[in-house]
Amino acid sequence: MKAASVGGSTARLGLLLVFAPFFLWIALLVIIPHIDLLILSLREKVAPRVYQAGFGNYMQFFGERVYVMALLRTFLMSVTATAITLAVAFPIAYYIAKIARGKTRNILFLACLLPFWVSELVRVFGWMILLRETGVLSSLLVSMGVLTQPVEFLYNDVIVMVGLVYTSILFMVVPLISSLDSLDDSMIEAGYDLGGNSLTILREIVVPHAMPGIVAGCIVVFMLSLGNYLTPALLGGKSGQWFTSQIYTQFITRFNWEVGSAFGFVLLLTSSLVVWLGLRLTGQTLSSTLGRG
Repeated sequence: MKAASVGGSTARLGLLLVFAPFFLWIALLVIIPHIDLLILSLREKVAPRVYQAGFGNYMQFFGERVYVMALLRTFLMSVTATAITLAVAFPIAYYIAKIARGKTRNILFLACLLPFWVSELVRVFGWMILLRETGVLSSLLVSMGVLTQPVEFLYNDVIVMVGLVYTSILFMVVPLISSLDSLDDSMIEAGYDLGGNSLTILREIVVPHAMPGIVAGCIVVFMLSLGNYLTPALLGGKSGQWFTSQIYTQFITRFNWEVGSAFGFVLLLTSSLVVWLGLRLTGQTLSSTLGRG
């Protein structure tokens, strides 16, 4: 009995040591900063260096139309970017998971990973080099006679959307491949044997089986798009009007950390609500989605 007790204590100590870095990371970089931000967001400035508890910082968000419209625009653009990313990533993931074999499969997956070997900042600057007025695309079209003078392709919603899809597509492809990989090919063959066509099999077999991967990918891409700052700011310019730019302005430009914290929690609550609604509408749970995605 004593030996078994010592063995159990050793196992618990080993488990604690293994997960200690993870718990420290969660506590120091996620939980404690968010608690601090929550406290800051509830501190209402009534005079220089005089604060009182209240929801005035949150009321400032609802009282200014520009903030509400910025959040609504960010939400709609993020939903659109998620839908486009899913439409682009699904055929890619299906080809890699079910059609490609051997080296071709590995090369295609590596091609998806390759752009993510550099930071998001470098990737966005790559788009700027291509699309600015004196960039590669404009110069090429002028030299071919398609354009009479250089054109600025940056700083509009279309380019922001392209940038969001490009920077987050891998996070849709990976969970989709993981889900589709577990789909037994015999189920697809049985579908054809029973008289189904490609559209029927896609709707009745492939999509239901891949639903956990679809939901997991949509959650990650939506949250990445909603909280993105670099891509909308650099590709959209001043017309970007992304909500994270409003948060940046409050923290960095106006040094108003109380309002910036409140805006950050409004964004967090919005993303959490959308994820919850998405899980309810698709009949998925977070644990099952993350487990299979």
